[in-house]
Amino acid sequence: MYKFKKISINRHCTEHLYMQLYNSIKDLIINKDIKPHEKLPPIRKLADLLDVNNITVVKAYNLLENNNYVYKKIGSGTFVSDIEDNSYLKGFDGLEGEAYEDIRLMDRGQIEVRENVINFASATPTPHLFPVSDFKEVLNEVLDRDKGLAFGYHDSKGYSPLREYIVKYLEFYKINTSIESIQIISGAQQGIDIISKALLKHGDSVIVECPTYTGAIAAFESRGVKMLKAPITRDGIDLNILEDYIERYNPKLIYTMPNFQNPTGYSYSTNTKKGLLELASKKGLIIIEDDYLNDLNFYTDENITLKSMDKNENVIYIKSFSKIFMPGLRLGFLIVPINLNNEILIAKQTSDISTSSLIQRAFDLYLRKGIWKRHITYMKKIYKERFDTMVQSLENNLPEETTFLKPMGGINFWIGLAPGFSANELYSQSINKDIAFIPGGVFYPGNSESNFFRLSIADVYPDDIKKGIEILSEAIIKYYERSNIRPQRKSSYRPIL
Repeated sequence: MYKFKKISINRHCTEHLYMQLYNSIKDLIINKDIKPHEKLPPIRKLADLLDVNNITVVKAYNLLENNNYVYKKIGSGTFVSDIEDNSYLKGFDGLEGEAYEDIRLMDRGQIEVRENVINFASATPTPHLFPVSDFKEVLNEVLDRDKGLAFGYHDSKGYSPLREYIVKYLEFYKINTSIESIQIISGAQQGIDIISKALLKHGDSVIVECPTYTGAIAAFESRGVKMLKAPITRDGIDLNILEDYIERYNPKLIYTMPNFQNPTGYSYSTNTKKGLLELASKKGLIIIEDDYLNDLNFYTDENITLKSMDKNENVIYIKSFSKIFMPGLRLGFLIVPINLNNEILIAKQTSDISTSSLIQRAFDLYLRKGIWKRHITYMKKIYKERFDTMVQSLENNLPEETTFLKPMGGINFWIGLAPGFSANELYSQSINKDIAFIPGGVFYPGNSESNFFRLSIADVYPDDIKKGIEILSEAIIKYYERSNIRPQRKSSYRPIL
């Protein structure tokens, strides 16, 4: 039983207790801490050890059996399966490793799906929304104006006029900063990468939201750091657990997405934001704020940034222009506390020396002409229509046993299947019906099994949203029926709280 004493059950996490237990035992099996044909503890003994209900253990054991990690002998108990090559299990239960990698790439917009697939997986905007004509115009103007200079190298900090204008641009968001603090980057992902390179070493601890962005998971994994999973609720990150982690593990930083978080769509309340900043100031903790989709606020005025409230230089702010502009351009910026400037600059120089001079100059002109502001207004109108269509479709079609919390903006919806059901299994069924989404497991460090999944409206037209949710809801209903659940369509919308 000693191997099972180290299993930690977090009662504040959005992840169900049986899923936490399932993932913990799965990890013990994959890491060979428990051997093939070794007997698992009796249900009642393990329940007593972990202070959980017997049903929690039963559900975890059943899910382990369904995914071939264990087998049962009637009258004898539950035993670990003999899997000679279980490396594929480290990726994604129920899917082959190659399919799992495709899902991670779909989440980052780096792989295309079949033409006829309704793509709720991609977080990349529909190509026809890209402002090609406007950008072509400013590119030509820059080339006429700057000629060969447009192709030269810049200071690794970035093109000075662009940095100057960003300082002015940020005043709209009530962020006061200086040109010295602005670091131009080649997209938000590079921002996370160079911060990790500059500030983390192998064996350090970082706190991440649970669940969180797959690109952040990949960046921290590449540095060999320990990720401490802090549950995110409808009001934001759990500050009590956060403080406990800080006391116990002395983490180097915390990675956050306070507004319209990816994948959940949740936003921190103003009180949570204030509490987080107070805690960071008190403990000397660095916060990475990934301002993912702050501009797409539809039903809230609380989408203020942490950086605008940061009085003690605890926040490194990341903003990508490419997420709702042209993802292939890879352009964004950091606001870096002055005392960290040198470390971040060196990490940037070792990554790619500097971001494209031509793109920086063109985007500087794009901002100064007011085209960017006009484009944001246009995109907000487009996505609000899609957002409202998605909310109505989910309310009208999802069976009662399936839950979601309506976000206040952004492009992501976090859907929960009934307890005991696998989003991976649903994905396998849905992709055959030409519906793609991202199973929730990829958003947890270690790729945990999950009954949650993410739907994105980034690349789906309103009519396809309606059609896709109808097909997906039918697939969920059939999945439930095979397990003797009698699902009902929602007669009135009851969001998960």
